[in-house]
Amino acid sequence: MPASTTSGRPPVRQSTFRSILRIYPYARAAMPRIYLGMVSALLAGVVALLIPQVLRSLVDGPLKTGDSNQIWPAVLIVLVLGVLEAVLIALRRWFVLQPGTHVEASLRNSLYAQLQDLPVSFHDRWPSGQLLSRAISDLNLIRRWISFGLVLLIVNVLTILVGFGFLLNISPILGLLFIVCSVPIWIYGYQFEKKYSTVARRSQDQAGDLATTVEESVHGIRVLKAFGRGKYALDNFATQAEELSGTEIEKAKAIAGIWLWLILVPDATFALSLLGGVWLAATGQITAGELVAFFATATVLRFPVESIGFLLSMTFDTRTAADRFFEVMDEVNTITDPENPKTIARPMGKLAFNDVHFRYQDSPKQFADLVDGVNLTIEPGETMALVGLTGSGKSTITALSTRLYDVTGGTITLDGVDIRDLTREDLRSHIAMAFEDATLFSASVRENVLLGRPNGTEDDLAEALDIAQARFVYDLPEGLDTKVGEEGLSLSGGQRQRLALARAVAARPEVLVLDDPLSALDVDTEALVEAALRRVLSSTTALIVAHRPSTVMLADRVALLESGRITAVGKHSELLATNDHYRFVISSLEDELERERKEAAR
Repeated sequence: MPASTTSGRPPVRQSTFRSILRIYPYARAAMPRIYLGMVSALLAGVVALLIPQVLRSLVDGPLKTGDSNQIWPAVLIVLVLGVLEAVLIALRRWFVLQPGTHVEASLRNSLYAQLQDLPVSFHDRWPSGQLLSRAISDLNLIRRWISFGLVLLIVNVLTILVGFGFLLNISPILGLLFIVCSVPIWIYGYQFEKKYSTVARRSQDQAGDLATTVEESVHGIRVLKAFGRGKYALDNFATQAEELSGTEIEKAKAIAGIWLWLILVPDATFALSLLGGVWLAATGQITAGELVAFFATATVLRFPVESIGFLLSMTFDTRTAADRFFEVMDEVNTITDPENPKTIARPMGKLAFNDVHFRYQDSPKQFADLVDGVNLTIEPGETMALVGLTGSGKSTITALSTRLYDVTGGTITLDGVDIRDLTREDLRSHIAMAFEDATLFSASVRENVLLGRPNGTEDDLAEALDIAQARFVYDLPEGLDTKVGEEGLSLSGGQRQRLALARAVAARPEVLVLDDPLSALDVDTEALVEAALRRVLSSTTALIVAHRPSTVMLADRVALLESGRITAVGKHSELLATNDHYRFVISSLEDELERERKEAAR
């Protein structure tokens, strides 16, 4: 999926230099060692270029005169220069090995922190595979470029320039011929950037889409198997993989094109230089030693010239990786902490919705708000049930209470303080949530339950498990230390919901928000959980989204939600007697419960 459809706006294209330069703040601490690596590599290149100069003296001196006593010193100098070059290359590798890894770690930590900080609305828009590919493959590419590509690109260009100087010094005519013949390479390199950058971006976006497909297939493997849709998933994956393969072939063709020029032009230049050199030597304009030195120098320059191709492709890949990284880092977080946060001196748990409105940012203006002027006050220690037909806005209201989304109109207050005036950490220490779709992490039962209260005691843990009727965890292979597996899929839906409920209870908040947390429980277990919850709710403010009549019975009062508005608030018995729509909603809930009972009986 291209960034334009993922992030909601087209990416801003910058020059390669500007795009990559944005990495510098993360790489600043590593740059001294990178610079030392460059110096070592450049010195190694200069040393390699000095060897042909020794050969020129050797050919025009001892070999020409036949003085064998002068040969060995020249051989010794070449040996020393060769060893020095090897040492400098080893130093270059030693200098640049660790810094790139540290830069990658810094980038990845920053990206993860940004992902944690960005609001839920961002994650609603972005496929997880796109984020995963940015956090792994793109940052790995940046690390390899910093440690290898950047160093060699700069050093090889400087080596080529120094080498051209040596060539001009040996023979201005041949040196100028060599330089003129290299011009087509630079022209093609400029054209190559435009073509390759576009293909590289498409390739990395397609790789992200492919990662999303794999992740969805793995997480939904039970559904695919249950409906026999494995072949469909495979065909879909194969189609995307084929598209990526085609793009990679297009990249390979672009790289092959520049390699053609990088090999063909130097070979043609060598041929022309050889003809010119032989003629110059025959006419006495250069010596045999100078001719040997010229071609030895040109041979040393062969690798730096040919390496420009893959170094340029690596650089353009890195530019794309940097663009993709900063697309996430540049996302504006619309849910932030206030500059001057307030605190609640004596938390009581009074939660109030005052003319609250909410609509998604990209919703057309002609559409009605999902939450349209809700007014509701829940007193400290009171349990309020929120009921309504599907799509009436119940889950949205619960999400607004902890600023998973921000209201687009009106205010929500906790003990008289606008929740936007509290830090998010402070707010979420006062309000805990349990969702219908219970998500657990690849960690132990203990870590999952105490997620919202990491300093909780074993007694706190045991009490929360007892209230949620989750004592089954003690029968797991390693008890509380059993790892529940990715997203808790090794447990049943009811078991996951009970652990998620225990997690909310263990946090001991002033306000407990429960978004239909008992939907996956059987009737008997639900009754036990509700009986235990009554003990907790007697001293805790609670807002409960109810989809079962028995859950409604837990509440002191009930709020009826219709099309994003609260149309009635009162006791269950009062609303049954006075409100037709409430009777219809409760009747619908009872019918649904009866269907569940019949299915369970079968």
